[in-house]
Amino acid sequence: MKKALAVIVFIGIAALGMAQEKRAVNPEYDARLAAKVGADEIGMRNYVMAFLKSGPVKLTDSTERANLMSAHLKNIGRMADEGKLILAGPFTDNGTIRGIYLFNVATLDEAKALTETDPAIQRETLVMELHHWYGSAALMELPAIHQKVREKDL
Repeated sequence: MKKALAVIVFIGIAALGMAQEKRAVNPEYDARLAAKVGADEIGMRNYVMAFLKSGPVKLTDSTERANLMSAHLKNIGRMADEGKLILAGPFTDNGTIRGIYLFNVATLDEAKALTETDPAIQRETLVMELHHWYGSAALMELPAIHQKVREKDL
């Protein structure tokens, strides 16, 4: 009997401890926004991140480089307009990693297909390294916010 009582008390204490470990609900939580951006219960979601690295081809002609950069930027805009690209930008330290893309896709294959539309990838001045990435679902709102803060088109 004492053994049974001890087991019941132990189970009760364990259940109480587990209940106390349950996370508090955020008073600012917006269920509609969370659903819109695909957030999980802690406000995160899956993406694919691409590191754009220097490729084997080095263009020496400045006109060719400028034309390729223009086509690269147009492709970035297209992917963003399609809702597939959440953010993109160059690194400014002139290292071998030239920039990043953050894709709103579920698989590496989908991201690879998108990167293959980039003229700089096609010309091999850039190569991509793709990784699954788990980050804030709030980033899904970044493209709309960006439209409100940019004065000029690329």
